[in-house]
Amino acid sequence: MRPVTLCTLQWGDLPLETVCEKAKAFGYDGLELGLPAHLDVRQTDPAYYQGIKNLLSKYDLKLYAISAHLTSQAICDNIDGRHQNILPDYIWGDGNPEEVKKRAAEELIRAARAAKALGIDTVNGFTGSSIWHLLYSFPPVTDQMIDKGYEDFADRFTPIMDEFQKLGIRFALEVHPTEIAFDTFSAQRALDAIGNHPSFGFNYDPSHLAYQGVDYVDFIYHFAKRIYHVHMKDVYWSDTPRQVGVFGGHVTFGDPRRYWNFRSLGRGKVKFEEIIRALNSIGYKGPLSVEWEDSAMNREQGAEESCKLVKAIDFETSDIAFDANF
Repeated sequence: MRPVTLCTLQWGDLPLETVCEKAKAFGYDGLELGLPAHLDVRQTDPAYYQGIKNLLSKYDLKLYAISAHLTSQAICDNIDGRHQNILPDYIWGDGNPEEVKKRAAEELIRAARAAKALGIDTVNGFTGSSIWHLLYSFPPVTDQMIDKGYEDFADRFTPIMDEFQKLGIRFALEVHPTEIAFDTFSAQRALDAIGNHPSFGFNYDPSHLAYQGVDYVDFIYHFAKRIYHVHMKDVYWSDTPRQVGVFGGHVTFGDPRRYWNFRSLGRGKVKFEEIIRALNSIGYKGPLSVEWEDSAMNREQGAEESCKLVKAIDFETSDIAFDANF
């Protein structure tokens, strides 16, 4: 069975050892470490990384991936005051946009080195996007404007992916609004833009596809060889939205007037049974990482029940056809 892990990004207010204690008590097999709260990739002393491994071992937890979402968002984004709230001071610096982007790129490469030091091969994250604001084509958006965005992504990420490849580390982009890839079509275009770089793939998260109306199971089959990591996250959307549409209406997460909201696993509309069957079909054997987000629910209750649900719905693929003994 695949290991079930807990992404620590949503637990960044707690010390890592406290998160380890809770994850073990909830029933998790391991963690997906979120930086910068639970991992300082600027560290170069092997003893630091050995300390991380020792801590996880103390609680009988394993590490399968690290998450660089917050810092890697700045690499391709149009930088503004929002980024200062999610970036460490040493990346934000004086806020000069191009310098912020360069420092964020350097941090992602450091994350790959940290992964190597920790004995894992996957870094999950975002890319940001210089063209997300052009999503709705009015005033009319030209093909050249979109092309420029993908060229910017390729220019910035190809050197990063080259460094990843040298280290034997894979980058898994979480396909997500505000990224260069936010649905199946744009994900394919991102792959094409970066020349199908072997170190570039996807951190599959069905929730961000589902509320957009994208076939989230088809995504698995479409990118069968590029699913490097999997997030398990649920989402609910209304069949009769009353006040707020799919774009959110400037209403914060959790507001009941929204068209959609993230929910604890099993309490939304994502069909996890079909996801497990698709993952079995493509031969994915990596972790199923619970990225728990539900603004209306106690996170400890949600994290514990999510772990139990994932372990209950996961199953191994058959090694024999059911009618083979007829």
